Amino acid sequence: MKEKIECIIKRLISTSRGKGALTGIEIADQFRPHETSFKATFRNLNAAFLICLCGRSHDLYLRAEDYIKELEKRSAWKSAVGFYSRGLSLIDSEIRDRFAEDGVFRENFDKLYRWCGNPQDRFDRIEGINKFWQVFFPEGVSLFEKREYETALLRKKRWIRITHLNPAPVQDPAREILFTSNVLLTTPTLLPSKSIGDLSISKRFKDRLEKIRGEGQIYWYDHPIQIGTKTENNEAVYGLKALDEAIEFEKSRGIVENDARVHCVLSVSVTHSGLHDIAKEYLEDMFKKGEGIHHLWVYVFTEADVCRLIDEILVPAVRYYLNLENADLFHEVIGVDGEYGRHYSFLKAISAFWNVLLDNRIRATFKIDLDQVFPQNELVKESGASALEHFKTPLWGAEGIDEDGNSVKLGMIAGALVNHNDIVHSIFTPDVRFPSEGIKGDEWVFYSPLPQAISTEAEMMTRYGESDPLNGHDRCIQRVHVTGGTCGILVETLRKHRPFTPCFIGRAEDQAYLLSVLFQESNVNLRYVHKDGLIMRHDKEVFANEAIRSAFTGKLIGDYVRILLYSYYARVLPWSVDRIKRWADPFTGCFISHIPFTVVYLRLSLKAASFFGKEKSDEGLDLLKLGQSRLDKIVRDFVCTPDPLKEKYRMEKVVWDTYYNVLDKVEDGLKKDDPFALELRKKAKKLIKDCKLELDV
Repeated sequence: MKEKIECIIKRLISTSRGKGALTGIEIADQFRPHETSFKATFRNLNAAFLICLCGRSHDLYLRAEDYIKELEKRSAWKSAVGFYSRGLSLIDSEIRDRFAEDGVFRENFDKLYRWCGNPQDRFDRIEGINKFWQVFFPEGVSLFEKREYETALLRKKRWIRITHLNPAPVQDPAREILFTSNVLLTTPTLLPSKSIGDLSISKRFKDRLEKIRGEGQIYWYDHPIQIGTKTENNEAVYGLKALDEAIEFEKSRGIVENDARVHCVLSVSVTHSGLHDIAKEYLEDMFKKGEGIHHLWVYVFTEADVCRLIDEILVPAVRYYLNLENADLFHEVIGVDGEYGRHYSFLKAISAFWNVLLDNRIRATFKIDLDQVFPQNELVKESGASALEHFKTPLWGAEGIDEDGNSVKLGMIAGALVNHNDIVHSIFTPDVRFPSEGIKGDEWVFYSPLPQAISTEAEMMTRYGESDPLNGHDRCIQRVHVTGGTCGILVETLRKHRPFTPCFIGRAEDQAYLLSVLFQESNVNLRYVHKDGLIMRHDKEVFANEAIRSAFTGKLIGDYVRILLYSYYARVLPWSVDRIKRWADPFTGCFISHIPFTVVYLRLSLKAASFFGKEKSDEGLDLLKLGQSRLDKIVRDFVCTPDPLKEKYRMEKVVWDTYYNVLDKVEDGLKKDDPFALELRKKAKKLIKDCKLELDV
């Protein structure tokens, strides 16, 4: 087995029998032990790792092995060497285990070994790609050469035959939908020649920022808004102002009454605890600088506000109605700081709280991202309906039968995105284009843009037509591929099915949301309905190009973490991994790997090597430093602890069940005018009032 693994890796990164390395990376060129700078040492270590994977048949194997052993003796490098050493062991054991357990994997692995061991003078590149992907990335096999067929096949797989349309769909979206979004907030990053005093913010913020910057950072996010960012580059101002303008447009069409205001909840996740105290005031100040908000009521929840909600309302209710004393776990699960899964679940769950304790007219929630806007003129022109009119569809809340004969409840809704620069062509232009066949580097073992493009075309770009079998009346499609914004859920559905994204999920929290309740015991499975024409314009590149560039490395590492977390999360859910993947493939499911350690280590090392090979040494170094620091703990936890996510998932499920159970009890109490329930409502109204922003100017 070891010989087979070595042969396959060597074909990727070394010239063999006169044939260049498939990835375009000649790893021997990057192993230069005589270069001893910090950057060069990391490059050499990465190269030595890949050379060792090639085994003794590689000319530099012994030197690479000795290099790793010698480097391990240096205390400054012990952690990095340990990370790579674990990788060597894990790749070997993981492939051996899969080879022994899975006959299909074994057959494909042997085919790849024979192909790599006998390089041809001429070979079909697509054939080679598919042979590698059958082992490392089976979700991508045949998607290049059978694009139209695979798109049609996936769309057919998503078909739903409607048995009952929703008899009482949303009628007044402005009053019945609670809109939500998340703000990521951090302290300013200043050039050496600048200080807090140079920021264009008030003196009271400058004084408080000086103290906050002295705190230790508690959370890290990809591209948070820095306090002091110019208004025109502030994502929160941009997104809320755009939503405000969208509601103004609806009023001009008579869809929304002139005196109505839409409720919008913002969770604010911060990097420093001191920011909790100034977040609300800062956002008020920023929105007023942006000429105010006139058609929305906006409410801000920081972690401190959620703690207050738990301590003043949920914990007393749990003790009173459920006779449970230990409600401390609420603080571990319900909140907005930390990994993205935490705020994502909160922004869904708050609508049930709102419905029970504040306003029973709220029947649904819909999340937007603040770099997305409703392009109202284009929506009306091309889809025949404005944004809010799309929410009135009786498909949202309909019941049906999927292609496997399972009953489904379409209690969730999902829209699509169009990039800012593409909307001139049509709102129905896919935001993810079909990628090039010229793959390179780590793409030989993982290439998610391909199934993402197929999934975007098959699911997100589906249009219903009267003469088409997919007419949007008795047949539609369910969505698996969703985005963080442009998706929602009915409160009734939320309270019955109780989906959540676990707190340990930090990437693709949107696509993880439904996994928690994927196949229900009642045999009525919760699903997203696709609403054609419900499209938002993605404007990130218009005002935040610098943020996108600065987040590049972090997003890469987040992608690797996602493979590990999704792969292990799928193993602790109460359904087989194969069953989950049959539903989730190709895009969402491609992050659920049967050999996750192998894929992650190869992706990281090959991507870094491709940077070094292109003379992008700074990018390569940043990737390896951040990758080793973020991945090492996860790898060690998963290796040392059987089912490391099982107890976390179980605990979070218990908390969310308790949350919805106690809301049911409070609702019953309010119907009976129970004094305790009425007092809880009074406290809830006071809390919400305190979270409300004053935005008129």
